Amino acid sequence: MSDLKKDAPARGRHAQQPGNGGNGDTPGGAVDPRLLVRQEGLHGYLTEFKRKVRGGELGSLPVVIGLIAIAVIFQSLNDSFLSAGSLSNISVYTSGLGIMAIGIVFVLLLGEIDLSVGSVAGVGAAIWAVLEVTHGLNDWLSVVMALAVGGLIGLTHGFFFAKVGVPAFVVTLAGFLGWSGLQIWLMGDEGSLNTPAGSIVSEITGYYFSDKAAAYAVATLAVTGYLASLLMDTKRRRSAGLPFRPTSEIVLRTVVIGVIAFVVAYVLNEPPGARGLPLALVIFLGVLFLADFVSRRTTYGRQIFAVGGNAEAARRAGINVEKIRITVFGIAGMLAAFGGLFIASQQGTATKDLGAGNTLMNVIAAAVIGGTSLFGGRGKILSALLGALVIMSIQQGLNLMGMASEIQFMITGAVLLAAVVIDSISRKTQKTAGRT
Repeated sequence: MSDLKKDAPARGRHAQQPGNGGNGDTPGGAVDPRLLVRQEGLHGYLTEFKRKVRGGELGSLPVVIGLIAIAVIFQSLNDSFLSAGSLSNISVYTSGLGIMAIGIVFVLLLGEIDLSVGSVAGVGAAIWAVLEVTHGLNDWLSVVMALAVGGLIGLTHGFFFAKVGVPAFVVTLAGFLGWSGLQIWLMGDEGSLNTPAGSIVSEITGYYFSDKAAAYAVATLAVTGYLASLLMDTKRRRSAGLPFRPTSEIVLRTVVIGVIAFVVAYVLNEPPGARGLPLALVIFLGVLFLADFVSRRTTYGRQIFAVGGNAEAARRAGINVEKIRITVFGIAGMLAAFGGLFIASQQGTATKDLGAGNTLMNVIAAAVIGGTSLFGGRGKILSALLGALVIMSIQQGLNLMGMASEIQFMITGAVLLAAVVIDSISRKTQKTAGRT
């Protein structure tokens, strides 16, 4: 075992052993270093973790540490921060921001930026309000039309960027101005339309599942789905002769996720002031898991990472770079419009300035703070959840303390700068370690 430790870097690149596929050896005979890590057990994982940290591969570690620090600090300043009502509010407000941040994560994976998120959210809400409230169109059809318009706007941005060659920064900045004008025009002289009681949009953030079984059922479904994905991945890797997770690791991962899921369900259900599972959180988690599946388990998702890592290399590999870029901006536009419906639901009205102010900065900050690189090709959809949680937790804590909005802006800006600095240092460290 000591020889393995001394020669860890060499064994990953040069060591050769007869491969039989059953242990996870690669078909060509080279031993995958991940297999050796798992064979060493807990010590192997600890060694691998230290190597990643030294090499700049921090992953979600800074965000998780930040969330723990935020919880400890604000709970010590105000014991209502971790109350059931407060955590429920955080989950609801995180959902709308998180859905928009998912779209931005996709764009950032391309190494690009979308500055039109706020105005597209406003147009989406305006389209829905005008169709349903003013013209009496069917509730569901109005929502679908709003999402479709958001997607079409995103596809338009992607077309000018990918086909015409206009930088994404310029295209979406022009969109930010143009779509804001369209939003004001759509809302008319009155400038606002109230959300009808009982409508879909009203229920997005206003409905809670009072039956406690709902929260525990969602937690059970999430844990079961996670376990199934691990087992399917292990089966696929085993049949292909690739390294696979041992049963002990699968059990440990599932138990950790299970504890988190059921603790959240308990907090939403049981303590005094608990209102049950918010519909907004269910929708957000559904979009999050779907987007995560697309990004990690589909050819399309792998092509997004390839284009973001090196567009020319991706093109030479046969990937339709223009199609990937156009469709990614389409996804971002549709999710921005969806986020606009969340904002309208929270405010109880669609207005001509919905999506203005700090909406754009919060969405981009959520994606970056969560761990998605601004330089493209690196990140996870989970970043949207973690980053949105950080921002909304800070805002909730400061609101409970009665802090002014300008203080919130300064603190959020400082957190965003810290996230970018960590990303830059991480990239430099990886480059020095020869991992980029």
